[in-house]
Amino acid sequence: MEKEIEENLDHQSEPIRRTHKSDVLFLIISCILAGLLIKIPQLFGFDADEHDYYTKNAGIILFVGLSAYIFLTKNKINPRQLILSLLVFVLSALYINLLPTGEGSDSVLLSYIHLPLMLWCLYGLIFTDYATKNRLKWINYLRYNGDLAILTAVILIAGGILTAVTIGLFSTIDLNIENFYMKNIAIIGLISAPIVATYIVRNFPAMTDKIAPVIAGIFSPLVLITLVIYLIFVILTGKDPYSDRDFLIMFNTMLAGVMAIIVFSVIGTSAKKRNRFNEWTLFMLSFLALIVDLVALSAILYRVGEFGFTPNRTAVLGSNLLIFVHLVLIMIHLFKVVRNEKEIKTVELTVARYLPIYAIWTLLVTFLFPLLFGGK
Repeated sequence: MEKEIEENLDHQSEPIRRTHKSDVLFLIISCILAGLLIKIPQLFGFDADEHDYYTKNAGIILFVGLSAYIFLTKNKINPRQLILSLLVFVLSALYINLLPTGEGSDSVLLSYIHLPLMLWCLYGLIFTDYATKNRLKWINYLRYNGDLAILTAVILIAGGILTAVTIGLFSTIDLNIENFYMKNIAIIGLISAPIVATYIVRNFPAMTDKIAPVIAGIFSPLVLITLVIYLIFVILTGKDPYSDRDFLIMFNTMLAGVMAIIVFSVIGTSAKKRNRFNEWTLFMLSFLALIVDLVALSAILYRVGEFGFTPNRTAVLGSNLLIFVHLVLIMIHLFKVVRNEKEIKTVELTVARYLPIYAIWTLLVTFLFPLLFGGK
C-alpha cells in the first residue's frame, strides 16, 4: 500500500483547476461574508472586548470565509458535506460563545486556543473533499498551507504599507481618518488576506509553486543554526525549565515553531529535485527538536509530579507527547532518506498520517477540558 501511495505521489498532482471569471465574484462574496462577521460588534452595538468577541470568534470567522470560498468554487457541491460543515461551524460558535469569559479560567483559554486548530482540521476536510484516506490530497493541503502562510504575510505587509501611505496622505490635508480606517477597512482587509491568498494559490500555481521550496531551502538551515546557538546559550546561562515556568512556556513555543518548520520544509523540499544538503539539514533539525522535546517533557512531568495536574500542564504534557512520537517517526524516516533507503516523499506520508491524531487532541482540549476541570 505504501509503495502504491509513493508512486501516486510521483505521478499524480492536485487536479489543475481552470480559472473562471466567477472565481473573482466568489472571492468578493467570501471576503464580504468574513467582513460582516468580523463587524458584528459594531453592527449590533456591543463591546467586543467585554464579550471576548474576537478572541472567541476570530478563528471561526477566518475559516468560515475560507470554507465559503472553497465551497463556492467547487465544480459540484456535495450537500451532505455542506450541511455537516455548517453544523460544525454553528455548534462551535454556540459552544465557544456560551463559555464564560476566559479571564481566570485556564481550561476556557485552552478552548479558545484549540478551537481554531480544530477548525483548521475541518477546513482540511473541506479542502480535500472529505477524502480522509487520500494521503496525496492531505499532503497537497499541507503544501497549500505553506504557500498560504507566505502569501498572506506578503499581502499583510503590502496592506500595512498601503495603510500607512493612505493615513499619511489624508493627514496632509488635515483629515484624521486613522480611527475610521482601522475599524472599517483595515480589520476587513486583515481577515480577507488569507482568502485572497487562497485565490492566488489556487489560480496561479506557477507563481506559488516556486516559493515554498526556496523558503524551505533558506529557512531550515537558518533555524538549525539558530537552534544550536540557542541551546548552547541555554546551557551557558543556566536557564532551568524545571523551575522557571515562563521559560518552559517559551521552550514549548519554540518547539512548536521548529516542528512547523520541519513539516513545511519537508513538504517544500519534496516539491523539487533531491537536495542532499536539505535532507541532512532536516534530519539534524528533527534530532535537535527531539532533544528539546525530551527536555520539555521531563520538565512538565517534574512539574506535574510536584504540583499536580492542571489544565495547562495537562495540555502541554499531551501536546509534547504527541510531538515526541511524531518527531521520532519523522526522524526515523529522514534517517532512512539520508542513507538512501527511502525517498523524502515517505516523510510526507508520515506527516499526513499523523494529522488525525492532532485533530482528535484539539477536539478533546476544546470540548472536554472545560468540563473535566470544571472551568478552572
